[in-house]
Parts: sequence; structure tokens; C-alpha cells
Amino acid sequence: MIEKGCFKMNAESIMKTQVIKVMEDSTVRSVIEKFIKNGISGLPVVNDQNEIVGYISDGDIMRYVGKHKENVVNALYFVNVLQGDDDKFEERAKKILDYNVMEVARKSVYTVKSDEDIEEIARILGKKQIKKLPVEQNGILVGIISRGDVIRNAFSYLL
Repeated sequence: MIEKGCFKMNAESIMKTQVIKVMEDSTVRSVIEKFIKNGISGLPVVNDQNEIVGYISDGDIMRYVGKHKENVVNALYFVNVLQGDDDKFEERAKKILDYNVMEVARKSVYTVKSDEDIEEIARILGKKQIKKLPVEQNGILVGIISRGDVIRNAFSYLL
């Protein structure tokens, strides 16, 4: 547990409470608009009760517009190409804009409670190789923590 004087560093003490998020009934278009407007690359997906139901990142979107096709056997892929079913990048990119966010978002989301200590947060971010962790309290989204938040807070008093 990292402490600075009497100050215990936990999720609540380092999280950002102004969370950019998207509703579960939104489109991928609205997600990408938020990415561009806010200079971010991922955000939590919530329902009407502000419960975390998913997380969408630029990587999730790239899986849909990249050259590979998921769950398609190579032989089947070539049959599709011969039949003209091989969409070009721009066509795939246009199609995904109108998808519901939950068609693309990860439904299994790593989260931390607001009282989680910074050492455990750092462990999760490092081990799971993720950039951000939503913070929840009683299932409700209350904040978000990035790897940068952990580094700045954990090391600022050591420098």
C-alpha cells in the first residue's frame, strides 16, 4: 500500500470523476465522434442506471475494419472473395458506423472498486495490459483511472 504521509492512495483519490462514457443504445458513430472530440481511445459503456455493461476501444473497432475476418476459415474467405463478398476497408468502415456499440464493445470489463489501493490498480493495469480501468461503487460507474494517473500519483512525491 502506498501512502504519502497520512494520505492513502486508492482509486477514489486518483480517479477522474468526469468520465466520458457512452450509453449502451448508442452507435459506433457516436463513439468515434467522442474519441475524436476528446482525444481518447476508449470509454465505458453504461446502461440507464449508469451501470458498466461494456468497454469499447479503438482496438475493438479496428478488429471490425481490419483486413482479417474473424471466425472465418481461410478457404471460406477465398470463396467469399471469388463471389464478390470481400468488402473494401472503406466499405467496412462505413458499415460499422451504424452498428450498435454493444455489437463491438467488450462485455467482460475489468473494473475496480473506489476503495481499491493503487498497488492493486497498478498490478491489474500491468498484468492485463489495459490502458484504463473504470471505477465502480455498487455496480455504478463513479470514475476512471489510466496508467498515466497511476504513474503520476505513485511517483510524484518520490521525485
